[in-house]
Amino acid sequence: MPPRTLPIVLAALATSFATLACAQSTPTPPAQPTAATPVRAPQPGAPIKPLSDPRLPQIDAAIRAAESGNFNAARFGDLADHPLYRWVELASLRRNIDDVTEPRATAFLQRYQGEAVAEEFRELWLAASARRDDPAAFLKAWNDEVRSTKLRCARLDAQRQLGRIDAQWTADAQEIWNGSDGKSLPNDCDPVFAALAERGGLTDAMRWQRLEQAASAWQPGVMRAAAQGLPADQRALAEDYATFIDAPHPRALSWPKTDRSRLIASHGLAKLGKSDPDRAEALLPQYAGALDFTEADRGRAMYMIALWTVASYLPESERRLNAVPAASYDARLHEWRVREAMSRSDWPAALAAIRKMSDEQRSDSTYEYFEGRLAELTGDEATAQARYAAAAREPEFHGFLAADRINQPYALCPWEVQADAASLATVANDPALQRAIGLHQLERHGWAVEEWAEATEDFSDTQRQLAVKIAQANGWFDRAVFALGDGPRENQLYTLRFPLHHDATIRREAARNDIDPAWVAAEIRAESIFNPRARSGANAMGLMQVLPATGAAVARRIGQPWNGSQSLYDADTNIVLGTAYLRQMLDEYGGKPYFAIAGYNAGPTPLARWQAQRPGMDPDFWIETISYHETRDYVARVLAFAVIYDWLLEGDALRLSDRMQGKLDGPRKTFECPATPP
Repeated sequence: MPPRTLPIVLAALATSFATLACAQSTPTPPAQPTAATPVRAPQPGAPIKPLSDPRLPQIDAAIRAAESGNFNAARFGDLADHPLYRWVELASLRRNIDDVTEPRATAFLQRYQGEAVAEEFRELWLAASARRDDPAAFLKAWNDEVRSTKLRCARLDAQRQLGRIDAQWTADAQEIWNGSDGKSLPNDCDPVFAALAERGGLTDAMRWQRLEQAASAWQPGVMRAAAQGLPADQRALAEDYATFIDAPHPRALSWPKTDRSRLIASHGLAKLGKSDPDRAEALLPQYAGALDFTEADRGRAMYMIALWTVASYLPESERRLNAVPAASYDARLHEWRVREAMSRSDWPAALAAIRKMSDEQRSDSTYEYFEGRLAELTGDEATAQARYAAAAREPEFHGFLAADRINQPYALCPWEVQADAASLATVANDPALQRAIGLHQLERHGWAVEEWAEATEDFSDTQRQLAVKIAQANGWFDRAVFALGDGPRENQLYTLRFPLHHDATIRREAARNDIDPAWVAAEIRAESIFNPRARSGANAMGLMQVLPATGAAVARRIGQPWNGSQSLYDADTNIVLGTAYLRQMLDEYGGKPYFAIAGYNAGPTPLARWQAQRPGMDPDFWIETISYHETRDYVARVLAFAVIYDWLLEGDALRLSDRMQGKLDGPRKTFECPATPP
């Protein structure tokens, strides 16, 4: 019997999912239930049979052979009918792309027209054609769906070389020039812009517009490039503008008093404010007076001076924040004004800062919670209760904290995707989805995502949700994060968004280290989305993103066998070491999980600084005043994720207020869907 391939196995998988849908799906909550509805954790459904393709190892070997230059089509001839063989062909073509003939390239593009593999090859082939200076081949392969700026410029240059410059060519070139937002453009665009200028399509006004955009983006090199072609006197001033963005200089005091001079000078001072806010503040009055700064110009510089002062909680933070004109405030600076007051435990000032926010920002559950908390601290119990009640409707960190303050159940309105067997089979049998899952299993993530995009492009919302279920059954958990929408409805797909894998190991190691298993699961969800092969740019590896040096040290301490960094790609080993490391950090930081989580993300040095800056501060305020946005968000996410995983594991949850403090024996809370779902 021939080996089963992707289509056959996924068809069987669809049947299994039909059983799961009947076993696990819960009715969609009505739009406006008349009363709060208790929410139970989902019960395990029928086991799902993951995809199993016996020929995947051969495909993997073929791709590796192609990439190394050792591919022999005859050797792998029995794979020619495999759905993933097209990617083997691509790997072979990519290896020797500069030697590929035009007929061979054209045949490949035609054979797989409309597929992800063809578009991946197209960009490789277009780049190779441009390098070979073969404009005819380039234009023959061109597709208007290509969005690469580098290739769009190469296309315009190919048209230029063949004398195909017309009004549309001019419009396309101008669109690229005007659409860069002041950022640098590829060198491939230089001959295009030279031809555009020669035809009179690159005016002085366009050069100045790009120069101003580049100043706003703090790109002095782009400013200098934009100045090329200006009349001599204008070019000299433009280059002096660029020099000021590099480093403010006194020549600017004699610039013409124009809106442009003020814009450039204020951006130069703003850029300086990021690295040296003291010097920027000292220089500001000179340039403001000499160039007649408007309030907006002053605000542009003062914004950055204040932001980069308060981001380190320097002594001048409060004064500089108050000096920024109200019109220059945005959501980011409003947040920092709240944090700065909190960092000094100035509760009235923090409350006043929240009340200066826009209604939209103030209605975010974070600030609903803190407005309630600050109102309570300043003696306004009625406002506190109202704001807590509003925040408690949201199933996230501050919503859970608010529910604790008013002793309400946690808000949660989960729902499951409903589908019949035929609908599941339709999705499961999509050829691109089959290829995507196969490529994921081969750890070809980039290719897998391209096939996924092709598969789901025309899917309905329900079909896309079913595709996520199918992916998850095959261990591809990040699709629930990156392929589901961010609207209220899809956010309620909790069993998809919060996968639970290796739960037996998680429970075992949590019990061994006397920590909450929901915390371990939450760390895995935050670190790797349950991808055992995950690897960060800092070389953190595996499910819990453990650094090899840390893994080796923890292994020695607990007597765990260690076979080098590759050990961290073993799920069981990674959870053993990662959980033991959490226990180690918990012990080092006084049994406070919120300290341990912050240290796990940012490292010991920033954590020590934050602890020293705000000793004894309540956990909610301490977390909110963490300097690093990434770590501040990370601590809140992990703690909120732990509440969700507690529900998935146990059906109820430890109070978040106790969880933050490391109290595992406190009362537990139920979950309810509010009468009017959030």
